Amino acid sequence: MAWASGFDAFFKNFKRESKIIPKEAITSIKNFIEKNKLQEAISVIEKALRDIESAPLNIAVTGETGTGKSTFINALRGVEQDAEGAAPTGVVETTMKRTPYPHAKLQNVTVWDLPGIGSTSFPPQTYLTEMKFNEYDFFIIISSSRFKENDAQLAKAIAEMKMNFYFVRTKIDNDLDNEQRSKPKTFNKEKILKKILDDCTDQLQKALSSEPPVFLVSNFDMSDYDFPKLETKLLGDLPAHKRHIFSLSLQSLTEATINYKRDSLKQKVFLEAIKAGIFATIPLGGMISDDIENLDETFNLYRSYFGLDDASLENIAKEFNMSVNDFKVHLRFPHLFAEDKEESLEEKLFKYIKHISSVTGGPFATGIYYRRAYYLQNLFLDTAANDAIALLNSEELFEKKVGQYISKPLDYWE
Repeated sequence: MAWASGFDAFFKNFKRESKIIPKEAITSIKNFIEKNKLQEAISVIEKALRDIESAPLNIAVTGETGTGKSTFINALRGVEQDAEGAAPTGVVETTMKRTPYPHAKLQNVTVWDLPGIGSTSFPPQTYLTEMKFNEYDFFIIISSSRFKENDAQLAKAIAEMKMNFYFVRTKIDNDLDNEQRSKPKTFNKEKILKKILDDCTDQLQKALSSEPPVFLVSNFDMSDYDFPKLETKLLGDLPAHKRHIFSLSLQSLTEATINYKRDSLKQKVFLEAIKAGIFATIPLGGMISDDIENLDETFNLYRSYFGLDDASLENIAKEFNMSVNDFKVHLRFPHLFAEDKEESLEEKLFKYIKHISSVTGGPFATGIYYRRAYYLQNLFLDTAANDAIALLNSEELFEKKVGQYISKPLDYWE
């Protein structure tokens, strides 16, 4: 079947850390389509979709009191430090129990606050048992100074159990500020960062006999320093089916993160399109409507993932003393499906179909993306991602005027 010829090509377009469908599933779907075993192909697709949509993600964060652990947890969850449900910051640790903090928007994601091993009487192995180590997808071990012997021994115990762990050194911005104030004439940012990194690495190497990666972060500026590197590393190490939920859980603070979200959602939409296309070829397979039900609801969900929901835009608009509606004028997604005198939505959609066809091979694209709703979803994803990237430098939205909208246009849109 012609569909199978472009199947591998589509997924090869994504980097490893962006791929959300296991290779075995992709191979299996392709083989079933080639052999015209369409019911079997649908079964594999449905399982793959269930896996990526329902996969739970449990992140364990541990560290001593005063390391900025709670602040890091709130930043990871996209929750303001003083918001309802935020992990309490600036308080003395009084509990020896693990505490779950659900993600603000994704019920499948939970960040667990574990007491630092130095504040308990448990040795590393017993600590892991008490904290139910086998329930987490990975550990993040946090320090705001040197990583201590307890931290290294905990990492060693985690490694012996074949689990992933990551060292995060917080409060980097504080260290740089203090150094600049005390030594303004000799201050060198890059040298200071290297010194901190080398010190952490040396301490860990002595205890672990290896050089584990250390990520330097600021809890109050998560887009700076090593946090983007940490995100990429975590995505690459997670099983493919869990990357989708993790990429959606991340705040849209860097262009790379936004692209991870866009690519993840595009793969999901692609599988849904394949499934719908197969259904359409099966006799009595059922009627496929021209549009996906609740498409507005789907778009609103996408907006939320990219930080384009009304609540998020309202907060940004307030910074510029503008109403949400006035601010939306400078974005593309609110006007995406509005017709103008020069070009109708159908004409714009036809351009999009031609673009997809040229990228994925003509007949293949026409056969798979044959329903209007799938074109619209991909078009909306591209537009939302561009708007989200534009918002990273929102001041620039008002510095240059490009037609009615300001965010970067899609190259096949205009």
